[in-house]
Amino acid sequence: MKDTPHLFSPTRQAALARLEAFIPQSGKDYTRLRNYDLPGHPHVSGLSPYIRHRVITEAEVARAVLTQFSANTAEKFLQEVCWRSYWKAWLERRPGVWQQYLAALPAAQNRLATEPGLRARFEDACLGKTGIDGFDDWAEELVQTGYLHNHARMWFASIWIFTLGLPWVLGADFFLRHLLDGDPASNTLSWRWVAGIQTPGKTYAARAANIAKYTQGRANPVHQLVPVDRIIPCQAPALPTVEPVPESAPIQPNLKTGLLVTEDDLSADFLLDRIRPEACAILIAPKGRSPLPVSSQVIAFTQALAVDTATRLSELCGHDVAIYETADALRGWIEDNGLEQVVLPYTPVGPATDILKAVAEMTDVPLQPQLRRWDAAALPFATAGFFKFKARIPQLLETL
Repeated sequence: MKDTPHLFSPTRQAALARLEAFIPQSGKDYTRLRNYDLPGHPHVSGLSPYIRHRVITEAEVARAVLTQFSANTAEKFLQEVCWRSYWKAWLERRPGVWQQYLAALPAAQNRLATEPGLRARFEDACLGKTGIDGFDDWAEELVQTGYLHNHARMWFASIWIFTLGLPWVLGADFFLRHLLDGDPASNTLSWRWVAGIQTPGKTYAARAANIAKYTQGRANPVHQLVPVDRIIPCQAPALPTVEPVPESAPIQPNLKTGLLVTEDDLSADFLLDRIRPEACAILIAPKGRSPLPVSSQVIAFTQALAVDTATRLSELCGHDVAIYETADALRGWIEDNGLEQVVLPYTPVGPATDILKAVAEMTDVPLQPQLRRWDAAALPFATAGFFKFKARIPQLLETL
């Protein structure tokens, strides 16, 4: 690997320090330089592994930026923060798209077993041995560091799908297994967008000149990429029906209450104004991101974030905080503490929600998810493309 990007310390303190350091760059500098994929990634925030787990929240980030810049000056960065909220809300309104992705994975993996040429290209792509300039470095960077610049992710996905002819779902799975910020919504929908599925017929085509410009010549796959006029959008099942906007569940007073924090929202302090928990626990599910082995780096990072959260939450609640990764263990926590209801931050589509659904089938104790104001403001408007959602960003910022 030619470059070594910044690494990520798995603590809230590290997230806050990174945010503070980046704020001066979040205005015009970010607007001008954000697309450059350079060593150390000096022109982007590097906050995504923390925001994905809500070690710090979108609202915290936006509020911090707006203490130094106006919304107009920091528009591009604030839009990137809101893109994540848009993807999360879009998939939450159409959870069937996540199920379609999961259902497509086994068929794509079966193709690897029956098509030797496909398997060879897949293995070369994952190992960074394709010979394509730039692509191999990105594959190595991803595996070694758990991170890629957003522009590199788009180039990588386009080359994976259209030049190497690999199934997009296997690329999305490769990212989920290795990205510290691997997120069911942002990752799945971004790969769908590159493939020409998310916006039907509109693909993202990697171009050698664009790669050379924004890597400042470090990569230039001239004559190595499939020509743009030969790119054909991928096919996918029809979109499922849009689901109603989810709501917070009622918290019942005078019941013995447990507080559950999940890997999707490790900043549950906002719930302590509503309940006095008798017991606290954290649910993480990094191994559930893929049917294939998930990177040990991703697992260790998620577990360490949970330990850091447990320390902080224990001080706030006055209880020891256990960390669980299975439905059986979580049911045991509920029963051992004699809980009558469990309050938790609303958990979006993904592996943690799959575990929670299994828990709900094992016990009669209700799980009572609570929406943040930020999410409640975003969910109603994620029914079409981002540009319609963008018009609602001022309303999101009003929740601050």
